[in-house]
Amino acid sequence: MSAEMRKTMIGGQALIEGIVMRGKHVAAMGIRLPNGDIYLEEKELKPLRDKYKIAGVPVIRGVVNFIESIVFGYNCLMESAEKSELEDIEPETKFEKWLDERVGDKMMTIIGVISAVLGVALSLALFMYLPALITDFFDNHIFGGGIGKHNLKPLSEGIIKIIVFVIYMWAVAQMKDIKRVFMYHGAEHKTIFCYENGLELTVENVRKQIRFHPRCGTSFMFVMMIISIFISTILVLIFPGLRANRLIWTFAKLLVLPLIMGIGYEFIKYAGRHDNLFTKICSAPGLWMQRISTVEPDDDMIEVGIAAFKYVLEHDEDLDIK
Repeated sequence: MSAEMRKTMIGGQALIEGIVMRGKHVAAMGIRLPNGDIYLEEKELKPLRDKYKIAGVPVIRGVVNFIESIVFGYNCLMESAEKSELEDIEPETKFEKWLDERVGDKMMTIIGVISAVLGVALSLALFMYLPALITDFFDNHIFGGGIGKHNLKPLSEGIIKIIVFVIYMWAVAQMKDIKRVFMYHGAEHKTIFCYENGLELTVENVRKQIRFHPRCGTSFMFVMMIISIFISTILVLIFPGLRANRLIWTFAKLLVLPLIMGIGYEFIKYAGRHDNLFTKICSAPGLWMQRISTVEPDDDMIEVGIAAFKYVLEHDEDLDIK
């Protein structure tokens, strides 16, 4: 195969002991089972943009795609957690037996809902409320109100938010299970890069690729935080009193979050298809962050990424970039 550069809209997500690769209408979930086999399952995609034209409008499509990706990715993550522990032979505790008798098959659904609620609450607390709290503390006790006087609170919050995000990512990366997920994340990126570089999808070729990709969700989160600084600054300039109450300010930022998502999506989509000075500069912070969120994978992980990617490549007939 000639080493001709090519682009693809196939993206992926790391799972528990696996990877899911997504095309336009077909996705493939690859899981490394406890016995060493690769479990491969097709996931049919029914994007809202195919049903409603408005879901494909720029900016709006970013919000729709983000929500669909979160729901789809979370379901795959929960399923991968189940399948990767199929041969867990540890005996059930009395409490686990009691729950199994009363809840049964709904157990994972209940756990998933609780985890989702706690995850949203943690995100709001860490990345919206906490930065505002810290900024107000510094402004009131150290800078004597100068930050607010010069309308620099959105910038200060943004910087603190980025610092909190980096510390949070570094902290979770120290966990053994999360590190393996980040290794699969690296395998996902390297597999996509191998294809985009026009090389045959082999373990040897994939292993040579870099693990930092501009279309990564980590880069998306970083871009969103940078965009939020500009949007928040505009809000403060238009509504000077909006920042006075911390809870109201947090709610206001929630209201403009869809706009931030939409703009961030358009940039990531553009950056994934163009390699110029502008995209390199804007993508750099997210790519640096991937040094934490991706880890060099082993060959077993690369094999999972190749299997899932090839399945999508062979079964999704509509992979043009739009």
